[in-house]
Amino acid sequence: RAAMWEIYDALIEAVAPDSTVQACLGGLHWFAVRSEGTGLAMTPREGEACLPQAGGIAGMRTRKLAASLKSWNFHEAALGLAAINSAFNTRTSIEHSPGMRPGKEPDQDIFTCLLDQLRGKKVAVIGHFRNLERVRAVCDLSILERFPQPGDFPDPACDWILPEQDYVIMTATTLINKTLPRLLELSRNAFVVLAGPSTPLTPRLFEFGIDMLGGLVVEDEAKVWTVVQEGGKHQIFRSGARKVKLARETAGCEVDSRTACAVTAARCRA
Repeated sequence: RAAMWEIYDALIEAVAPDSTVQACLGGLHWFAVRSEGTGLAMTPREGEACLPQAGGIAGMRTRKLAASLKSWNFHEAALGLAAINSAFNTRTSIEHSPGMRPGKEPDQDIFTCLLDQLRGKKVAVIGHFRNLERVRAVCDLSILERFPQPGDFPDPACDWILPEQDYVIMTATTLINKTLPRLLELSRNAFVVLAGPSTPLTPRLFEFGIDMLGGLVVEDEAKVWTVVQEGGKHQIFRSGARKVKLARETAGCEVDSRTACAVTAARCRA
């Protein structure tokens, strides 16, 4: 079981030990933590909305708060993920990390980037992202969702569906609910993308079978903070945050034959 926590421990230990949390915000749709930058994580729809650390978060070491990602209180885990993202998803990371590609438009997402590669393929998306109709139009698409919408598969179907896919694109909230290690195991024959504003933009994740990251970097902290504070959701993409992609091959990591199709970071300027 210790192996199940490896991806969590790797993320937590990669946070600088001297980093300090400056501020924390629990919003209707997002948690926000400010340290090296401003990190976001989606507020869970399940579990008890309770944070034992409340009142003592500002001034805490970022790594200590990041360790909350391992909590089975999903709201506490989301706060920990936001702390991790505050350390990794920064403007400096875009400027200095090999292969990091900011989008030309803040709201251009990972599906726009990958659309040509998905044509004619078997594709599974974990989490009902917005605007998936354009993806369904070009591939054999299966959507797995914990709260299924019409046409979605419930998430227990992952054991049957994922081993047969060419591409698996999964929400980073799987880190919060602890399903990510199992999903990665089931997707080991696929090209795997971890995506959404909750995604940590660090090459450390490529060590665990992930081939591409699609996350968010906050460029105007004041604007994003206000949106989160006022209960906004998708407005963050138009109010100071930018979607960023990072592929394993362009980050200087070893790649095997199944990642040969990961030309997207070079091809896709979005």
